[in-house]
Amino acid sequence: MNAATSALAERIAARLAAPVDPAVADFAGALAEASGARAVLFYGSNLRTGSLDGVLDFYILLAGSKEETIWPRVSYHERPHDNLTLRAKVATMRLATFARAAGGETVDTTIWARFVQPSALVWTADAGARAEVIAALMAASATAARLAAALGPASGTAEDYWRALFRATYQAEFRVEKRGREDDILSVNAAHFAGLLPLALTAAGIAPGQDGAMLSPQLPDAERARIHTWWSKRRRLGKPLNLLRLLKASTTFEGAARYATWKIERHTGMAIELTPLRERFPLLAAPAVLWNLSRHRRRQKRGS
Repeated sequence: MNAATSALAERIAARLAAPVDPAVADFAGALAEASGARAVLFYGSNLRTGSLDGVLDFYILLAGSKEETIWPRVSYHERPHDNLTLRAKVATMRLATFARAAGGETVDTTIWARFVQPSALVWTADAGARAEVIAALMAASATAARLAAALGPASGTAEDYWRALFRATYQAEFRVEKRGREDDILSVNAAHFAGLLPLALTAAGIAPGQDGAMLSPQLPDAERARIHTWWSKRRRLGKPLNLLRLLKASTTFEGAARYATWKIERHTGMAIELTPLRERFPLLAAPAVLWNLSRHRRRQKRGS
């Protein structure tokens, strides 16, 4: 491991060790114990703000190598804490699969693009699991940096390259993001991204060509073409893969009815009775809920 790679490993390890609210760590520990996890990552806006409101985002990483055809498995959980109800959306997959996806070995675009951004390792089974997660996030950084160098300008600031990367990955996924979302990511996580790209490029085997704030990644034409070919396949498959995941989640999202009930009430003020039938068959219950929601909104408009 060279000096730059060691610096990247130390940087990622320090970021993963950032303190979180004890209630978040306790929640993660309970989820880990129930699932037999190797590690649990915490990410998203609640990591940045420290808030316990809204929905906490966790990735549970399991032992083993045999994975579901379409991963991750998504579930929703609630946990009492003082006078609050903590809520969490949980993605579950094998740590081995997570590591392969982070290294760009699968057609997935979500893992390395998501985990080059900040996350915290809030629970691990042992030191070996911690080392595996650090290695996976190093691979995610290198994968993201390699594509950023290929998509970005011949010379520019680190932000120019990150912006090109996130704009491309958002366009490849089946999701709706407001224009300029990549700028939001960079601005709210400025400290995280400061100085990261030169280290990640070096880990990817690309000389960053740094001159002050300017970078000129030394990427031979043949390597650039190879990366573009690699990305072209993932870009084409990005939306279909995300759609398949959404369809899978619509039938296998554990706790989907509770999650939807809470979210609708939070955003519209309309309380929904969560009957056993609705919890067991959320898709069958959806038309009636949507009809009631439509009537609720019409009443709100008349009363405004």
